[in-house]
Amino acid sequence: MNRRQSLTLLAGVAAAASLGGGSRVLAQATAPAQPAGPFKLPELGYAYEALEPHIDSTTMTIHHQRHHGAFITNLNGLAGKWAELATLPPETIVSDLSKVPEAIRGGVRNNLGGHWNHSFFWALMTPGGPKEPAGALKAAIDRDFGNVGAMTDKLNAAGLGRFGSGWAWLVVTKDKKLDVVNTPYQDTPHMDLGAQPVLGVDVWEHAYYLKYQNRRGDYLKAWWNTVNWAKAGEHFAKASA
Repeated sequence: MNRRQSLTLLAGVAAAASLGGGSRVLAQATAPAQPAGPFKLPELGYAYEALEPHIDSTTMTIHHQRHHGAFITNLNGLAGKWAELATLPPETIVSDLSKVPEAIRGGVRNNLGGHWNHSFFWALMTPGGPKEPAGALKAAIDRDFGNVGAMTDKLNAAGLGRFGSGWAWLVVTKDKKLDVVNTPYQDTPHMDLGAQPVLGVDVWEHAYYLKYQNRRGDYLKAWWNTVNWAKAGEHFAKASA
């Protein structure tokens, strides 16, 4: 789904809600049918409204079901062209795209990257976790950035600095240091950087436009209220092993 299609879809749902049809639209979107094929849309594990007021339920519904759902549909089509797509771990594939047949490499990059990024994103935002980093992750942030505030400022700047669509990340680099990077489109940190993500925030317009319009900076500041630092600590431990 491209930018024009995304904004048209968002505008249509917003218009339906303003005309009193919002509850019907959301109700229809609550239980999507799973597509046929090896790839399935992962469940959020929490309600679409659970992240309000920071991320609204309409955006979460569309983002999860329509945008992530499109990656799932596309991957199931690609799986018929390369059997390993459905059997190898996604991280293994995105870490070395040279092994993907050239004819479908672009499609795998975009759609498997999008699937991996969004699966990571949903789980990272699970509500109810600690609101500050602790333990080894906190120590590493202090070591490599000075303090948590400096790290969040740098990641926000990376999100704002990503021209067009993409992601901003806190990663563990090959030399086991923390760093902040951004990636274009649906690229993951594994692809060209060989890095392992700890935190990742989606800065495509479909992730925030209904609530924040062009105010990406406001979205990024609000997004920190949704981060489950316990989950981030798990990611850090895995990446540092």
